[in-house]
Amino acid sequence: MEQNVFEEMAKRYDTEERKELAQIVVEKVKKELQDSQTKSLIDYGSGTGLVSLELTDLVASTLLIDSSEQMLEVAKAKITQREITNADVLHSDFTQGTPDVKADIVLMSLVLLHIPDTQKILQEMFSILHDGGKLIIVDFDKNEEISHPKVHNGFVHEELNDILSEVGFKSTEIKTFHHGKRVFMKKDASMFIASSIK
Repeated sequence: MEQNVFEEMAKRYDTEERKELAQIVVEKVKKELQDSQTKSLIDYGSGTGLVSLELTDLVASTLLIDSSEQMLEVAKAKITQREITNADVLHSDFTQGTPDVKADIVLMSLVLLHIPDTQKILQEMFSILHDGGKLIIVDFDKNEEISHPKVHNGFVHEELNDILSEVGFKSTEIKTFHHGKRVFMKKDASMFIASSIK
């Protein structure tokens, strides 16, 4: 079993750059969560909760799922510290099998690029959503300057849209919303938000 690199990074994960980027994502995702006060949210690949812990007052409940226990320890400490009563954490790696969870909304923020089999993980996300539920993906647009053996170099909107429909999502809207300096493997890159309805 290879050492989970995120375990190592957990303690020093919340850098100023990451916090800034998370804040940009938070502002964008908030718009997708209007009228969601009664809904449950799963943040898949939540890391330390930089994004989803800023959204807890917009939803009924939030479950942070990550494959790194260390990341979740950091997230748990934040939940306690901020006295957030409607958030919990679950240690799980969907690439090893799906836990028995269901939600109205699933968020994947800068997670898809780390998962080798895009279609398989999106199939898993589809299966944990209630009918009519929403999958929100925030990730990088395809970037030819980036090459890394373990990370996708972003996504082409049309290709991602095709995979999402193959998986079974009824409709998907994808928009690029942010261009940042040195945000993706130290290169300038743009981010998109995709919102899909089951």
